[in-house]
Amino acid sequence: MQTRNKFFDDMSQLMTNAMGVAQGAKSEAEGAMKGMLDRWLADRDFVTREEFDAVRAMAQKAREENEALKARLDELAGGGKSKTKKS
Repeated sequence: MQTRNKFFDDMSQLMTNAMGVAQGAKSEAEGAMKGMLDRWLADRDFVTREEFDAVRAMAQKAREENEALKARLDELAGGGKSKTKKS
């Protein structure tokens, strides 16, 4: 028959309770840090990834349109030069 020692039982219970408290404190600290970080980021003028990608796509489209217009102007300017040379 195994005898139980009250001291060890009490210490075991105390350690178990301490671990529970520590885990709760950890969860609470993580939540507080996440909330603080979220508020800090919201106060900054950072853009979301979706906003960045949308503006990037608009800039790419504008760049392509500018290149097409430049090519058209070069074509028109080249045609105008050849007409003046023929005269």
